[in-house]
Amino acid sequence: QVQLVESGGGLVQAGGSLRLSCAASGRPTFSDYVMGWFRQAPGKEREFVACINWSGGESIYYADSVKGRFTISRDNANNAVYLQMNNLKPDDTAVYYCAAGQIVRTYGYDYWGQGTQVTVSS
Repeated sequence: QVQLVESGGGLVQAGGSLRLSCAASGRPTFSDYVMGWFRQAPGKEREFVACINWSGGESIYYADSVKGRFTISRDNANNAVYLQMNNLKPDDTAVYYCAAGQIVRTYGYDYWGQGTQVTVSS
């Protein structure tokens, strides 16, 4: 069982930046999991944002809508994953969720956090 807690959301103006954090606890070992970020805007389905494999090396993927603006990273020593979000747009407004899974993919994650709200004003 893995517990995930997100933090770092807030209100920011368009063009601004935020850094989301996700703290993981529980077993098995955090580094065994693929970590992902998802988001859900009001009235829309939850969508994939980014994911990173255990080593943080080659297996990093982004949704087309955030490529070049968002960066996912992880710190296995501290059981944490981050999402640096730059040049934010109003369309990025959503609840952002951290997730843990077994496979590098855009769906099918096993554990989810409660989410953190990101609001981008125009």
